[in-house]
Amino acid sequence: MTTAQRLPFPYRPEADIVRHQLVALRAALDWPAAAAVAAPWVQAVRRRPPPFWAMERLLQEYPIGSTEGLALMRLAEALLRVPDVQTAIELTADQLGRADFDQEADGALARLSQSAIALSKKLLPHRQESGLLGKLGARTVVAATLRAVQLLGRQFVLGQDINEALHEADAARRSAANADPSRPQPGGLRYSYDMLGEGARTDADALRYLTSYQRGIEAIAGRAATQGLVEDNDGISIKLSALHPRYEAAQRERVLAELVPRVWRLCDRAARANVGLTIDAEEVDRLELSLEVFEALAEQVAREHPQWRGFGMALQSYQTRSLELVGHVVAIARRLGLRFMCRLVKGAYWDGEIKRAQELGLPHYPVFTHKHHTDICYLACASALLDAGDAIYPQFATHNAGTVAAILQMAARTSSKFELQRLHGMGEGVYREVLRSAPVPLRIYAPVGRHRDLLAYLVRRLLENGANSSFVHQLADESVGLDQLLVSPLQLEPAPSLPLPRDLYGPQRRNSMGVDLTVTAMRAPLLDAYPTVQVPGVQPSIRTTSRRPCAVRPRRGRPGAPCRSLRAPRSCATQPTRWKTACPGCARCWSRRPSRPGATA
Repeated sequence: MTTAQRLPFPYRPEADIVRHQLVALRAALDWPAAAAVAAPWVQAVRRRPPPFWAMERLLQEYPIGSTEGLALMRLAEALLRVPDVQTAIELTADQLGRADFDQEADGALARLSQSAIALSKKLLPHRQESGLLGKLGARTVVAATLRAVQLLGRQFVLGQDINEALHEADAARRSAANADPSRPQPGGLRYSYDMLGEGARTDADALRYLTSYQRGIEAIAGRAATQGLVEDNDGISIKLSALHPRYEAAQRERVLAELVPRVWRLCDRAARANVGLTIDAEEVDRLELSLEVFEALAEQVAREHPQWRGFGMALQSYQTRSLELVGHVVAIARRLGLRFMCRLVKGAYWDGEIKRAQELGLPHYPVFTHKHHTDICYLACASALLDAGDAIYPQFATHNAGTVAAILQMAARTSSKFELQRLHGMGEGVYREVLRSAPVPLRIYAPVGRHRDLLAYLVRRLLENGANSSFVHQLADESVGLDQLLVSPLQLEPAPSLPLPRDLYGPQRRNSMGVDLTVTAMRAPLLDAYPTVQVPGVQPSIRTTSRRPCAVRPRRGRPGAPCRSLRAPRSCATQPTRWKTACPGCARCWSRRPSRPGATA
């Protein structure tokens, strides 16, 4: 953990960062003109709304901020993991009982779903009930709810395995070609497959995910054109934290020794097949480590597959270091003579990043607290990526019509090639209208996995797009006017929307300040001071972490021998930390010693 920091300090004042980005955008973007281009798209989508089963309509009827929306989200997240019927019945009754699904509804979806849910609540037990009819009714409701959750997942997941996903993708291409033969999709409809899976907890998990990625690449390679542009082929996204159980900065040496060769096997096969491979984004505390792994892999690409132009990574614009990250990735590409495929996204871990900064008592947040500040950063990063066409093939992932129009406007002043991306199951109406007026390549980010693997992903997508401030949510709400929906994000808010971590408890109580040990500037002073600091009352021999025997006399046995008694020595009992770090034998003894009567309460 002694490497130099590649990016700036992550905990800086938000307003200073946004102010710099607004200066960079001043000459690159005319937002009123972009909004004028996007307005007809929005009007057309509202005239031809998505089908009643689409996610946009569900979010309109049951916003995540409502009691009903939260109840449905909890069911979606937990129900598929419940191992027994009785617990599933109790969970379903508990969640549906928390919300009011009996109120009047406007849309056909709302009326249908509320009637079904209201009937279901009557069949579920309100208290411990027995009887065949009650049990059969409850089981029927749970079975129907399970099926509904699975159907909900299918709105976001293309297939349960890669072969099913490829089949669905082929069907979608045929459907798109038949829908409007006069306007063929440039390069055809493209896909990037994401083999679902969260971070590995064991090496067995990591090897299972590795096998899944290998099978995915092999299946995609079987249909890829080895000659021609790599961007015309389908691609795959991989998650580094799914390929190593200790993917963290404290395990840097182990990660570089074990993970880089593992990922290189995937890169090598993808390069030989002319298939794009994107390293997915991680949390802020892993960003520097991800960059180090990415750079090590890029150097191998430059040595063994310099002609491959399909290696890349995802960049999250909600991080305050995003613009500097773009600059660093561009510099790597130019230094090695490569071209990277970079997918620009808003980001999916906002809540976790905010909570972590508050828990650690950090100086500022590593992500933007205002949504429109994230939009500003996204546009600034988009402009920087388009300006680096010699080193980057930009892939802009967004469902916001205004953002799409802004990207088209900025791209018109450059000769850089690029593509747009959307999630499978999201933004279909917007891109239907966009592609009618602008022949731009479109790639669909398509998750692949079994229903039990999609839970965390599904809830993350719901949280991202279910907030009242989300463009996807507001697009379906006709009470939100065009001026409000396409308002310019290019405005600076001088203060964050949340109290800073130090002010979390208000002016009367200052939050304790901590350190982020993954940041060199915060870690280095501690490491520098460690060899020389003296703790009063603690002898140097006791402070050492060597495995020499304890100097204190145990209750039985000779001095220096490990404790053989279940009762610890008096000196060790009063100074457990001193004792445990000094003698492994005493540490085992201490772990077996019963706690005081009051300690178990």
